[in-house]
Amino acid sequence: MQIRIYFILLLGFAILSCDEDSKVEKEIAKVDVDFTIERFDKAFYEATLKDLPNLKSAYPFFFSKHEPDSIVIHRMNDSLQHEILQEVDAAFKDFDNTREDLVSMFQHLKYYDKVFSTPRIITLTNNVQYRDKVIITDSIVLVALDNYLGEDHRFYVDGNIPAYLAKNFKKEQIVVDLADGYAKKYAFQSTRKALLEEMIYFGKLLYFKDVMIPFKTDAEKIGYTENQIQWAEANESQIWSYFIEKELLYSTDPKLPNRFIADAPFTKFYLELDNESPGRLGQYIGWQIVKAYAENSGDGIMKIMQTEPEEIFRKSKFKPKK
Repeated sequence: MQIRIYFILLLGFAILSCDEDSKVEKEIAKVDVDFTIERFDKAFYEATLKDLPNLKSAYPFFFSKHEPDSIVIHRMNDSLQHEILQEVDAAFKDFDNTREDLVSMFQHLKYYDKVFSTPRIITLTNNVQYRDKVIITDSIVLVALDNYLGEDHRFYVDGNIPAYLAKNFKKEQIVVDLADGYAKKYAFQSTRKALLEEMIYFGKLLYFKDVMIPFKTDAEKIGYTENQIQWAEANESQIWSYFIEKELLYSTDPKLPNRFIADAPFTKFYLELDNESPGRLGQYIGWQIVKAYAENSGDGIMKIMQTEPEEIFRKSKFKPKK
């Protein structure tokens, strides 16, 4: 009888929690955001010499004052640039779905940060410099569309970009990358030397996505396939046991971030299961710790982003899924 009452109470709390979440999301949906997506890539692709003064006036940050017009004209006529711009133009005929994602993300940002101001959104190309897919400032967001043409695009295959990176080079990940960029602007920690501190830092970034882009799946938020997120969930207890048994949490060994945090095709436990695992499992576990802290503390997202990792870990009372 007691067990039955316990499960009934748990179910009741879950229903109440869902109702509260639903109320918040309804309030967020009322938040007004206004922006246009400015296609600099398209404007540059279609521009002629006589359009150059207008382009410089509208987008002065893309043109150096010390660069002669002859260099810009050469770039406008460059065959490689035309090829990149043609591929982008073909892939991004419209921005309807991406715009819907951006509207929702900005609504969430404005709801949780009352002083947030919606920026200009400008698209461009950057010769597939995938480390700089998005750039975020207080007033401008830049999105390099040639990094979102689909994982099998010849630019990535011929460019020998690793498959574990290219799998996230798709338009559905634009809002995920932007949310990650904003998360980094809000996140603070006084130190990131120990592995646990790194884990919780990236856990904060992922939890920020939980709050700001709840319409994305967990797999999309962390950049895993569905099989990879399922593997991480199924092996959560084993991963945690490994960290504890090897006494890695408070280690400042500089090799550990490369093994457990950095982008990689798999996580380096140096065990037989390595090839089965996705990379960045340290980030995944940090995410679960921050989630547990949020549930136990009741703190809002902005406070969580500023909370020190030791406090998050201690108050999270984290226990991995069995």
